[in-house]
Amino acid sequence: MEFRHLRYFVAVGEALNFTRAAKQLHLAQPSLSRQIRDLEEELGVRLLERSRRGVSLTPSGKSFLADAKRVLAHGTAIVESVQRLDRGEKRELNIGYVAALIYDLLPATLAAFESTFPKVAVHLFDMTCGDQLRALADGKIDLAFVGSWAVRERSGLQSRPIAAYKTVAALPKNHHLARRSTVKLKELEPMFFIGISEQSRPGYRQWLLESCGQAGYRPKVLQEAELERALLQVVAGGLGIALLPEPVAKTPHPDVVFLPIRPALVTPFWIAWREEDQSEALKSYIDVVSKFDRRRRSPAERGS
Repeated sequence: MEFRHLRYFVAVGEALNFTRAAKQLHLAQPSLSRQIRDLEEELGVRLLERSRRGVSLTPSGKSFLADAKRVLAHGTAIVESVQRLDRGEKRELNIGYVAALIYDLLPATLAAFESTFPKVAVHLFDMTCGDQLRALADGKIDLAFVGSWAVRERSGLQSRPIAAYKTVAALPKNHHLARRSTVKLKELEPMFFIGISEQSRPGYRQWLLESCGQAGYRPKVLQEAELERALLQVVAGGLGIALLPEPVAKTPHPDVVFLPIRPALVTPFWIAWREEDQSEALKSYIDVVSKFDRRRRSPAERGS
């Protein structure tokens, strides 16, 4: 039995008329009748009742018609899937992100992407930068919003900066600098810093060293937290201060004050994806995200 036999039977079973079915299939009626008889003989089951009043389905024919339609639909889906794969297309896009850092990017970029690829299902996963890189390497996600410090030379990955965020200092609200509008990076030298673990934020430690190095000192790191919210709790407890990207300040903590660094300390924010992934949907979303930051900044900022 071949797929064409199923198509022939479905056409006859739905039309209940050999003449109309043959016309639909662009076949001669005698040829179509012979193909259906061959199918019945191969199955050893009568699928159609033929009489002077017309054609009707037997109980077995009704059951077989439903099954044949499911098989044909599944076959069509398989063909379309391999064709999309050959064209580099996907039916879904799995994206990892850090909610505290890019909550402003996602709604606008996903809306723009959906207008181009309305049939591509997007799945979002709130993950640490470290988990994103591991999921990316394992093929569990397609794109990672990995932060400003997480992407170094990693085999098999491509990356691109898609935003630039100023750095803020997180201080306890009762700190003697907390009433300031800004703070100089050099003024933080005597204080203990709270960092973020390499497991959660690969590269953060080096980023912190390089940032403070611009002010001529090496930060004294008291301890490291796994996540931003845990870090803020430690800062709120008065154990130290922290340097964080400005978007974190948009999810405030009642006992933490965020002060801009002076002079401004700006770091890029990166996305990453597997080098081998040539999906058109992925390429399109990367393009949307890359253009979004340029559109929302002022002309003066774009030129800086």
